[in-house]
Formats: sequence, structure tokens, C-alpha cells
Amino acid sequence: MYHTFPDEYVRAQMAVGAIVLFGVLRVIGAAMGAERGWRMSTVNWSFIGAAVVFCLPQLFDLLAYAFASHKALVELEGKAVGCAVALFFAPIVSHKLGYE
Repeated sequence: MYHTFPDEYVRAQMAVGAIVLFGVLRVIGAAMGAERGWRMSTVNWSFIGAAVVFCLPQLFDLLAYAFASHKALVELEGKAVGCAVALFFAPIVSHKLGYE
């Protein structure tokens, strides 16, 4: 018998993974940027670009298979929400740590 996880579990797992990945990397990127004298807007745009690249496989699956892939849509939603939350709150954490 074939069992799948409910959409909410997959979406939440993708969101949490993206939050951890981009949240931690963004704070590390801000620390490196502050140490090397980089502009924080450059760091922000580079992580936005990385988030787009991170979501591209699911977006490609969704567009290539003419919206027939429900799994790709669920994963894309989770990744997009996780990236958005992480890239919104990571500058706040970086600022509190004194890197911005």
C-alpha cells in the first residue's frame, strides 16, 4: 500500500528547512560583509537571488508539467514562504548582533 504525507507536513518541512538555511546563512553573510566592508544591500540582493535559485527546481517542475505536479506546487509554496520569512527576519537578528 502506498502512503504519502499530507500537504501540510511537506509544506511545513520545506518552510522550516528554508528558514534555517537562509536565516543562518544570512546572519553569517552579514557578519562576513561587516568584516570585509561590503554594502548590506549587496548582501541582501545576493541572498534574494540565492532564494530564487533555491526555488527554481520546483518552479521548473510546475511549469514543465503544465500544473499537473501537485507535489511541486506544495514544495514550492513551502520553500517560498520559508525563504521570505528567513530573509525578512535575518536582518533584524543581524542588526541585534551588531553586524548591520
